[in-house]
This record gives sequence, structure tokens and C-alpha cells, in this order.
Amino acid sequence: MLDILLLSLAIVTQDQIPLRAAAMENAARHATLSHGDALEVRGVKGDYLQVYDHRRERAGFIRATQASQYALTPEEAPRLKAVVDFLKDLPGDEALGIGHAAAFLKAAPAQAIDADVFEAIGKMADRLAWRASRLSAGNDKTAKTVAEHMDVAAIYGVTFASVERGEKVTLCYEGDAWRRVLALPATAEQKARAALSVTRHDCVKPALTASERLETDLWRAEMLERALDAIIREGKPEHLKNRLKIRAAGVWASIAYHLARRPKSDPAAVLKAGQKAVAQLAGIDKNALVDGDLLAWHEAAVRVGVSRWAAQPQILAAPVPGRPGIALSAGEPGQTCIRVIEAAAEKPAKAQTPPLTRCTYGQVWPASLAVSPDGKMMTLAVQPLENWREMWVFRLEADGWQTEMAPPSVDSTELGYVEFAGWAPGNQQLLAARETVTDGRSKTSFELWSRNTLAVEKRADKPGNLTAFYRWQDPLWKGGTLAIR
Repeated sequence: MLDILLLSLAIVTQDQIPLRAAAMENAARHATLSHGDALEVRGVKGDYLQVYDHRRERAGFIRATQASQYALTPEEAPRLKAVVDFLKDLPGDEALGIGHAAAFLKAAPAQAIDADVFEAIGKMADRLAWRASRLSAGNDKTAKTVAEHMDVAAIYGVTFASVERGEKVTLCYEGDAWRRVLALPATAEQKARAALSVTRHDCVKPALTASERLETDLWRAEMLERALDAIIREGKPEHLKNRLKIRAAGVWASIAYHLARRPKSDPAAVLKAGQKAVAQLAGIDKNALVDGDLLAWHEAAVRVGVSRWAAQPQILAAPVPGRPGIALSAGEPGQTCIRVIEAAAEKPAKAQTPPLTRCTYGQVWPASLAVSPDGKMMTLAVQPLENWREMWVFRLEADGWQTEMAPPSVDSTELGYVEFAGWAPGNQQLLAARETVTDGRSKTSFELWSRNTLAVEKRADKPGNLTAFYRWQDPLWKGGTLAIR
């Protein structure tokens, strides 16, 4: 927009400013301006500026005290930059700051433009999107003000995307300014902040196709890796390393899932991605986590926990005498079918029930198969979504094998998993662990289930607080789970 301003520029500094038909207080109102609006100054009449609003295509007058005047010349650029530096950290003044940043980019010579101004635009745009995403219902006045500020920002090319997940809507800055920070010479800290902004999980559009999502995740992983390398080279504070690793862990967990879901999946690539996710999480210095990062760390652990079986070779052991097993085969396009293999007997049985077969569009992790000591129950990890892993339970009844699906939660949970953790003696109970994230808060539960009903009989927030869990947890589970951290 600033390309069409030919004379001096006035940036409105207040909200609800009338653009009047004449230089008088009681003159007709042509429009209502918001702070950050840019006007072309065409003259001065007393206490009023004669201006033209190119956005609304309206001419009129505003009081000179309601706007700041600038000449779009190289000499004026330092003054504009000083205002940007002051406004970039002031909540509520994002549109005004973005307007001054746009004027600086127009006035400054090319050699004076660096990553600092784009970082300022990115910070203000992110904060404006944050304000818009967290408007409380019924606050019409605030909602109108924020909407006006977003309209002003849009004049300068700052655009936002609305990302819907269920009933939750998040407004996200499109990120052009942050991408410029990543492309320009910048400090390691600036690149870290830029990488963290453009790789947010909640700003990835859910409508992307599988290939688009994988491409997006790989790009996110690359940006985070570059930023992390720069932070490590410059020896920057540990909390920045942690933030990048927290984000990278979740991104690699998503990559592992989407690689596994490809029609011709490469097991080696899946294994590498899964191990990278676990490695990033393991590399976080928990002692250097600041208060604001603790919740993000727990959420990252749940994200990696959902896809943690990708970090293991997917070897399906053949059934041994006296114990059942499963076999996997392709079903309809995109489906995997699970067939129960009866316990191999030393002598052929006279009559056998038809084998149980269940098909799913989820990702089946064969390495997760666990068979009970009595051979009458099996559990298997099935991941239908990148942020959701279920436990399928196969149980031998009088009329043959039956299957049930145990979800991480029955509530409106954003992400979570539930997994087998051990067999209790007596063949009446099993151990399970689950982790969920709801409204940004994680919850971990260690549980004792009835084998007959899968009902939770006892639960605790730590394994040591549940006697049966403490005594009978499976060593393999304990060595691989992320629920204990």
C-alpha cells in the first residue's frame, strides 16, 4: 500500500478516529480510522491534516494530534525504526507498530534493512494473532477492536490463517517476516525465534494431504535443525536449545508416523525418524527448563510417546507352541488387516474356530505385540492418527477370539496414547499406562485393569504409588516407555 503514497505520510495513533468531511469538529464523518492506518497527507488546515485514505478511497480531515507525520525519505528512516523498536513489545499496539515498520521499509535504503525489522513485524503479528485467538465470548468491543487491527495489518501484507481443529479455532500469522529472518543474516537467537514461530504444531493446516503434510514436516525439521546448529555454535543459553529440541521432537514424531503411512513405506526411514524424535526428547536438559517450557516439554513427550514404536524395528515374532500370535496383510487400499493365529499345538486340533480378522486404516506397530503368559490375551498398538494411539486387546473367549479397542480417552482430548505395561499374576488383571493432553495440560496415569472387562480398578499418577504396577510392570515396557520421565 505504501507504494502509492506520493507525499508525506500520516500514521493514525489512536483507535476510533473520525475522518471528517471538513476541518471542523462537527463535520460529517466519512469513516472511522484505527491506529496503524496509513494516510497520505495532502495539506494542513489549522489543527487538521488534509488526508486521503487509499484503503477506503476517501478524502477528509483528521486532527494533527491524532496521527504521526513522516516523510518517506532515507533521513526519516531512523526515526521510524526507533518507533518500531519501542512498539514491538507493547501489547495492544501491534497494528501501529506494523504500520511504522512498513513505513520504515519504504523509506530506508536497501543497506539499512536487516533482520531486526522483520523480527519486529513477526513478533507483533504473532502477538496480534494470539490476541485474536483468545477473545472471550461476549466481549464484542474487544473483538471489534482486534478485528480492526487485523484489517490494518492486512493492508501491509501481514496475513493470518484460521486453523480449525474440532471446536477450537486458532488464528496464525502466515509467517512471511519470520521466513525473511531465516533467509537474511541474523543472530542465532533471531533464527531460533523465527524457526519456533513458523514450526508451531497448532498452525499446521489439518486439511493438508498426506504428501503435503510430510513435505511440511520435513521443512519444519530442517528449519529447526539449522536454528539449533546455530545456537550450539554460538553457545547460546540452554533454554533456547531446549525449546528447539522440544519442537523438533514433536515434528520428528509426526514425520515417523507419516512415513510409516506411505503406500510403499521405507522401514529404515521410519526407524530413523522415530529414533530422531526420541533422541531430541532425550537431549533436553530438564534442569534448564523454564516455567513456560515445562508444559511444552510434557506435550512433546506425549507426541513422541504416541509414535514411539516407530523407533523400534517392526519385527513380528512367529507364534511358539502354546502361544498365539498375529499375521498382517493388506486389506482395502490404505488398510492393514490383523489376523489372529491360534496357539500352535504339538498335535493338530480336531476342530478349530474360524480365525479372527480385523482391519484398520490406522498404523499397526507389530513390534508392540504382547502375549499374556496363559496365551489367552494379546495387546497391540494401533495408531489411527499422528497424535492418537490406541491399544487393541485380543481375548480368547469360549466361542473364539474377540477384540476390543481401548482409546486414550473418551473426552475431547487433543492428543494421547494408551499402552500395555505388564501382566499381573493370576491371569485376572493387566497393567496399562496412558498419557493425554487437554487444553495444553498433560495427564499421566498408571492403571490396573480387569482382563475380563478392561475396566480400571486402580490408578495412580506414579508407578511407585500403585503396588501392583510397581511390582509387575513389564521390563521391556519400562525400558521403552516415555510415560516415566
